Amino acid sequence: MSQTKIEKGFDCLEFKQQAQDKISSEIKNLTPAEQIEYFRQQAESSSLSQWRKSIKNRST
Repeated sequence: MSQTKIEKGFDCLEFKQQAQDKISSEIKNLTPAEQIEYFRQQAESSSLSQWRKSIKNRST
């Protein structure tokens, strides 16, 4: 039985590791309070921020 080699166009685990490495290097010298603010700002400026706000407004 022959095996078919599948070429992947996107490696999810590699993408995740790169994102984690980037974040780690950006926060490595921050205090815990500064890290919290970093993540708060990232969440507010993300592309999903408006969506989260609209969901929150719907539930109230």
